[in-house]
Amino acid sequence: MNLRTAAITSGIALIIMALVAGFSYGYVHNSLVVYGDVSTTYQSVTSSIMLFKAEIVGWIVVLILDVIVAWSFYIFLKPVNQALALLSSWLRLTYATILGIAILNLLFVLLLVNTGSVTGEFQANVTFYLEAFEVIWSVGLIVFGVHLLVVGWIAFQSYSIPKIFSILLVIAAIGYIVIHLGKALLIEQNIISTMELIFNVPMIVGELGFGLWLLFKGGKVTKKS
Repeated sequence: MNLRTAAITSGIALIIMALVAGFSYGYVHNSLVVYGDVSTTYQSVTSSIMLFKAEIVGWIVVLILDVIVAWSFYIFLKPVNQALALLSSWLRLTYATILGIAILNLLFVLLLVNTGSVTGEFQANVTFYLEAFEVIWSVGLIVFGVHLLVVGWIAFQSYSIPKIFSILLVIAAIGYIVIHLGKALLIEQNIISTMELIFNVPMIVGELGFGLWLLFKGGKVTKKS
């Protein structure tokens, strides 16, 4: 695979991933899960089971795309710094593995709901697995943040990648690490919400902007190591 093909592959995968993750988490998960309300969450999931299944399929698509990006990023970034490119790919694969473990909890929810039981203890178990998904995913996103930090540093070393993307990727990396360390350590929600307000824009613009640059510009100029 040449650099241009790797860039296009990465760009397309990143853009599709953002859209699918926005659907699975931003739309479905956040609309079905009512934090602190076991009964309402259970009723939401059971009454929208096809939507919940669509969320799971979306996460599986994201997982596959993460593996593709880990591979195509390595090809694209290798000429700049092979050792760091390999490290970033392994970090992204580690994140994908943790995401896969998190997705298993959603499958456990689906299995529980299919049994048809409605006892209070049963509903609490459903909520437990939904919360386990978020906690495990948060741990994975800490690793993802470290991955972005490495990618941002490689981008800074590159002569062809605009420096604005290296800056945005580093800020996004710090955002992922700080926010999801907070979530994993169960820090007060108000503090986490404030951090999300601070970092959301650079996180979105950094990743999507870099994806669009890869799609339209990446690999067209020969890189220097």
